[in-house]
Amino acid sequence: MTNSSAPQPPRPRRDGFLYFALGLFALGLLAVIGIFLTPILTDGTAGLWLYLLAMLAPLGFILGVGYALWSGRRAR
Repeated sequence: MTNSSAPQPPRPRRDGFLYFALGLFALGLLAVIGIFLTPILTDGTAGLWLYLLAMLAPLGFILGVGYALWSGRRAR
């Protein structure tokens, strides 16, 4: 019979997914800032690629929240 009260070794931390989510979020925020600065610094409008990059901010936020919820669960 196994001793269930024995402490379990801690799970190894996998922070790569968190850094990926933070990178996507930061890239999206930089794109949003770029969208607002483009008309101020130039006479043109922001390009389509900047708007597509701005969609990474909510994706990175959702992935970061998902990582926080997943990593906060207790090991059984």
